[in-house]
Amino acid sequence: MKNSEITGLSKEELVAKIAEEKENLSKLKFAHTISAIENPSRIAKVRKDIARLNTQLTKVKNTESATETK
Repeated sequence: MKNSEITGLSKEELVAKIAEEKENLSKLKFAHTISAIENPSRIAKVRKDIARLNTQLTKVKNTESATETK
């Protein structure tokens, strides 16, 4: 997932996407534990996507709280 796609998401969409990606990560880890998956670098890619989504969510929350205090 590209950063430009992530920045266009709303807070609710970010939360939903994070949950979806975490579920995807757990499935990938489980599949890799049972038998080696074809491309194990997908696990690292999903982890990085989750980190990017969490970073954007934090930015959105901070901007919301900054506008509420004014």
